[in-house]
Amino acid sequence: MFRTFETTFAGRPLVIETGKMAQLASGSCLVRYGDTAVHAACTISAKPREGVDFFPLAVDYEEKLYAAGKIPGSYLKREGRPSEKAILASRCIDRPMRPLFPKDLRNDVSIVTTVMCVDPDCSPEVAAMIGASISACISPAPFNGPIAGVAVGLVDGEIIINPTLAQREVSEMYLTIAGTKDKVNMIEAGGSEIPEDLMFEAIMKAHEEIIKICEFIETIQEAIGKEKIEYTPIEVPEDLYEDIKAFAIDKVKYALDTDDKNIREERLKPVYEEVYAAMSEKYPEVETALMDEAIYKLQKYIVRRWILDEGRRVDGRKLDEIRPLSAEVGLLPRVHGTGLFTRGQTQVLTTVTLGTLSEAQLLDGIDEEVEKRYMHHYNFPSYSVGETRASRGPGRREIGHGALAEKALVPVIPSKEEFPYSLRLVSEVLSSNGSTSQGSICGSTLALMDAGVPIKAPVAGISCGLVTEGDSFITMVDIQGLEDFFGDMDFKVAGTKKGITAIQVDIKIDGLKPEIIKEALEKTRDARYKILDECMLPCIAEPRAELSPYAPKIFTMSVDPEKIGDIIGKQGKTIQKITAMTGVKIDIEDDGTVLIATTDTEAAEKAMKLINGVCGNIEIGEVFLGTVTKLMDFGAFVEFLPGKEGLVHISKLDHKRVEKVSDVVSVGDEIMVKVIEFDRMGRINLSRKDALPAPAPQAE
Repeated sequence: MFRTFETTFAGRPLVIETGKMAQLASGSCLVRYGDTAVHAACTISAKPREGVDFFPLAVDYEEKLYAAGKIPGSYLKREGRPSEKAILASRCIDRPMRPLFPKDLRNDVSIVTTVMCVDPDCSPEVAAMIGASISACISPAPFNGPIAGVAVGLVDGEIIINPTLAQREVSEMYLTIAGTKDKVNMIEAGGSEIPEDLMFEAIMKAHEEIIKICEFIETIQEAIGKEKIEYTPIEVPEDLYEDIKAFAIDKVKYALDTDDKNIREERLKPVYEEVYAAMSEKYPEVETALMDEAIYKLQKYIVRRWILDEGRRVDGRKLDEIRPLSAEVGLLPRVHGTGLFTRGQTQVLTTVTLGTLSEAQLLDGIDEEVEKRYMHHYNFPSYSVGETRASRGPGRREIGHGALAEKALVPVIPSKEEFPYSLRLVSEVLSSNGSTSQGSICGSTLALMDAGVPIKAPVAGISCGLVTEGDSFITMVDIQGLEDFFGDMDFKVAGTKKGITAIQVDIKIDGLKPEIIKEALEKTRDARYKILDECMLPCIAEPRAELSPYAPKIFTMSVDPEKIGDIIGKQGKTIQKITAMTGVKIDIEDDGTVLIATTDTEAAEKAMKLINGVCGNIEIGEVFLGTVTKLMDFGAFVEFLPGKEGLVHISKLDHKRVEKVSDVVSVGDEIMVKVIEFDRMGRINLSRKDALPAPAPQAE
C-alpha cells in the first residue's frame, strides 16, 4: 500500500514514500528532501550463510549521473566503479548502522541507496542515511534503530544544520553526524582549525536534530514496519568458556603482557594448541572455530579488566601515555619530499610529488566539484601486519583512510595563487599496530615541509580509545591494535595547535554520551600538541625555503586574454611547438596567467620569450633562430616564432650580392634572423645579413 510521511528538516520538507517502488525488497522507501530524491532498499536473506564467522552486511551508496543531468564521461558512457565520494558516503552509512545489528547474525543483509535526483542545497548523503535507516527499520531485519544523520556547517561563526550549496562554499567546517535518540554513534568532520569547544557545540546541536528525525522514523516503523525475524544466536557455551578460562587465563595474560605485537602472537600460538588438546576430549562435538571464539572472548575480558580495574594497558603504558615517537625527512633524494613517522610499531612513509595545475584530478560526479589539485592516497600492504596476500588495489578502508588524511591537511594547503602546483601525496603503511591513518597525517606534514610546500601550519593526528562498563567509562590515547579490537571506540582527531581539521569516529557500541565526546576531544588535543612539540617540529620546524631540484619550478607570466588563442594556435600546434622547442610544460588560465613548469631556468626564459613573441611583443633588433618555410623569387619566408613568419628580402640574405634565393637557403634550413621592420600592414621584415657576423675587411 502506497503511503507518504512528511516532516520538516532544517527548514525544508522531508517526504518519505513507501509501497510504490521495489516491492520485492524486505523494506524500501523513496526519500524526497527538497528536490533531492534517494531510493533506499534493505534486503535480508531467508537463511543464514553457511561457513561465515561474521555478520555479512553490505551497504552501498550509488550515484547515478542522470540525477545531476550529466552523461558519464567514460568510453562506455555508463557508471562504472563507485567514485571516491560514493565510497565515503557508503562508509558513513555503514558505520552508525552496523553496531545496531546483532553481531552474531549470519543472514546476509544488503542496504542499497540510489541517488536519483540531486538538489545541490539538500544533501543526498544525508537523505541516503535517513532512507537506509527507514528501510532497515520497516524490514524484518533485526535492526535496533532507528538512526538519523545531519550535516553541519559553520558560516560567520554561526552553526548551520544542513547548509545549502552557497553556505557550504563559505563554511569553515563540514561535519556529518549520525546517532540514535540517545547517543551519537558516528562523526565525520573536516574544518579550518576549529576549537574543541566549538566542535563539541556543533556535535551537540546536530544531535538535537537527530532526535527529531529518529522520532519521525519511529512513527513510520509503527505504521508499516514488518515483524522482525527470529534468528538463532551464535554464542560460546558458558561451560566451555568457563573451562577454557580456568585452564588458560594465566597463559593468555602472559601472552598479552608485552608491547611487541610479534611476541604476543608467538606466545598465543601454543596457547591455542594447548586449549584444543585439553578441550577436545571433554567437548568432542565442539569445532575449533568455537574454541577460537572462546579464546578471543577471554582475551577481550583480560584486556578490558586490566583497563577498568587496574588502569593499566596491555603494553604497560599509562592511559594517556603515547608510545615512543620518531620522525625523519629527506629519505628518498630524488623524490620531491618524504616523511617517515613512527609511533610504537606503527610506521608510515609519505611521499610528495609536485606537478602542474593541469595534472589536477578530474572528477565525474553528481556534485559541483569538477577537479581537485591536492590528492592523498593511502596504501596498506599485507606485510604491514605480517600477513601474506596478493595486492588487489585499494579497498574501502584504504580509500577512507586516504580521504581522512586529505581532509586533515586541506585547510593548511596553500591556494593555487600562493602555490601554483598540483600535489599528490602517497602514504605507504610499512608497519601497522594501531591508527595508521593518523600516522599518515603526521608523515604527510613532514613530507610537505620537506618538499618546501608553504603549509599554513603543521598538522598531527592521534586516536582515543574507550572501554565502557555500565555507566562508567575509561578513555585512553594512542590505542594499539589490540585495544582497538577489544575496546569500544576509535576516536581519531587531527589538527594544528590552533584547532581541529578532521575527525573520524568508529564505535562498536550503540553510541557515545556527551561526556565521552568532550573528554576524547580534550585528550586528543593534548596528545596532538605533544606529538608536534616533542617529535615532528624538532625534526623539521618549518617548510624548506627551496623546492627539491627535481621538482618542477613554476614560472608565471601574464598575457592579454585575447592572445590565448594565438599561443595555443590552430589545433594546438603553436603551443606544441613551444613545448617541443623548450621541454617545458605550459598551463594557461582563462585570465591570461601563463604557468611554465620546468627544472631548467634557461628553458623557462626561452619559453617566455617565445610566448611574448607569439603575443606580438616583438622589438626591432631582436634576433631569433628560425626555419625557412617557403622560397620566392624576391626572398624567403621564415618562421622565427611558433606560428609567426616574416620575410627575408633577397637583398637581406647575405652581405654579398645574391642572384638567386635558393643559392643561399633551402626550405627547412634553420637560420639566424634579426627583426628590422614592421611595415604599414603589420607584417614583419627580417634580415639574415644583419644577424651574421660582419665580413672581414678585404686587403688592398
